[in-house]
Amino acid sequence: MVSNFKLEPWVNVPTVAIHLGVSQSWVSKAVVEESIPVQRVGRSLRFRLSEIDDWLRGESSVSA
Repeated sequence: MVSNFKLEPWVNVPTVAIHLGVSQSWVSKAVVEESIPVQRVGRSLRFRLSEIDDWLRGESSVSA
């Protein structure tokens, strides 16, 4: 069975900052305040741009 499902890549803080048009420090602060969807992988922070877009539209509940 062939699936058209494609996994979305994880992105890092600099990529999210560019996507949102904000500084990297703003993204890091939003993570600390638990106001942005994020996945911690060890000490690294990873994001999915679709979750960031949902969050911007108010369609996402954040639970860090």
